Formats: sequence, C-alpha cells, structure tokens
Amino acid sequence: MSPRELVVLGTSSQVPTRARNHNGYLLRWDAEGFLFDPGEGTQRQMLRAGVAANDVTRLFVTHFHGDHCLGLPGVVQRMSLDRVPHPVHAHFPAEGAEFFDRLRHASSFHDVVDVRAHPVTGPGVIAEGAFGRLEARRLDHTLPAYGYRLVEPDGRTMVPALLAERGIRGPAIRALQPPLLDEVSVPRRGQRFAFVMDTRLCDGVFELAEGADLLVIESTYLHPDEPLATEYGHLTARQAARVAAESGVCKLVLTHFSQRYTDPSLFHAEAAEVFDGEIVVAADLDRVGVPRRRA
Repeated sequence: MSPRELVVLGTSSQVPTRARNHNGYLLRWDAEGFLFDPGEGTQRQMLRAGVAANDVTRLFVTHFHGDHCLGLPGVVQRMSLDRVPHPVHAHFPAEGAEFFDRLRHASSFHDVVDVRAHPVTGPGVIAEGAFGRLEARRLDHTLPAYGYRLVEPDGRTMVPALLAERGIRGPAIRALQPPLLDEVSVPRRGQRFAFVMDTRLCDGVFELAEGADLLVIESTYLHPDEPLATEYGHLTARQAARVAAESGVCKLVLTHFSQRYTDPSLFHAEAAEVFDGEIVVAADLDRVGVPRRRA
C-alpha cells in the first residue's frame, strides 16, 4: 500500500445514487489520515474501503451542507467506540461552529474520543507539523466555505555516487549537516495536495490548486449546464480542468457529480479538452496514489 494515497469513500453531490455515496475522502499521508467532508454513510464506506477509525488523525469540513458533514456523528462515535488513543483535530468554517457542535454531540454515546475543534476564521495557515503546512482559502459558495491545501517542506535527495565518492554510508548519511549535506544531495520539491469542494471559480480555487501534485476538485456539472453551476455555486468539469491547467497540477481528480448524469466518461472527455495531464474520474472506493515527486 502506498504511504501517500487518496481513498475515495463517496463521489455523489446532493443526492446519492446506487453507485455513488455522499462525499468522503481519506488522504493517507505517511503517519497521518486526513478525512475530508464525511457525508452520510461515511462510516460504512470506511469499512468497505478498509479504513479504520484509528486511521483518522484530522477531520476537515469545507462547509455545512449535509452531503459534506452528515456522516460526522457516526465517524466520531465510531472513534469513541474504538477508543482511538490519539487526539483528532477538526477544521471547519468558524461560521458553522454551531453546526459542528450539534453534529459532534448528535446523540447519546460514551464519549471518550479527544476531538479538538479548530474553527477556521480566515485564509492562511491553519496547522503545521511533521506532515508539512496546512492552509485554508475561502471559496465562493452559497454559504461560508473553505478549501484546504497541504504543503510538504522542500528537502534534499541524496545522490549515491556523491556519497560513495566521500565514503559516506549507513547511519552517517542521516547525520549529515550543511555544507556537506548540500554537496552530496540535490534539492527536492515538497509535495502538495489540494482539496476543493463546492464553489464557483474564484481566486481561492486557483491559490489552492497552484502547483498541486494531486488536486481533488468538484465537477458537479458538465459545460452545457454551466448556468446551473453558477447559480448554485458549483463548477463544471471544464472549469475544474481549466484550474488544473492554469495552476500546473500534476494529477486531477474529479468528483462530486450530480445525479443527473449517468455516463462518467463525459466528465473525462470534457476535462481532457482543457487539461492534458492525468485525469481521474473518481468512483466510490477508488484508491488514487499521490504522483511521484517532481524533479
């Protein structure tokens, strides 16, 4: 199993279908498990995908429409039932704090899980750790919404030939410090992940997507229905692909599809007219690897 991958738990928008559950996306990132927008049915989808409650270290809610958050009570209660031993950090729009509290305590249960709420009050850095830097940007939806971005710090990659020239091997490699470290290695760009849900095109979308190795983005509608997308605060597949093309994205994952469409290939075809990189039209229970590091 890849240490960095997206586990797709649901790909529908407002109305689930026989093939598509409400939203839910788990990003495995080394020792972290970031669960985004757990819609109704997420707990069962986690079971089907082989995702344990213990895998989740952070929760993210982009906004408080039901298809993005109604699975939260079940997930939190399952964490408590399984006695998840670590703190679980939760990020969500501050304007929806009342909704988060209601969902967090939606019914009676033996509450032993340490959920730490971090309301997002504006764009910027919302957390930092060994995983890198987490950022939020405002989106343009019909209620307060944020997208999220994970940026890994830049590092260095060892060059075996240069190490051999200097007779450096084994534990001595891990102990290297500048300037010798710089002499036997080359710069390595940190990886970037972006998560964009319900929104019209806006500056925040492009800021989140900039240079992303993996961009997960809603494409609720197809281009002929763009007026509906604008009215209801959503994107088309063509608009999502434009974001990817203009932002230098490596792999594009389209999701959050309206139930009005029954042929997923139409989303791929529309996006491919604009974006020539790798395109994934997400399906429930897909596993999408984070691309290899860029040179």
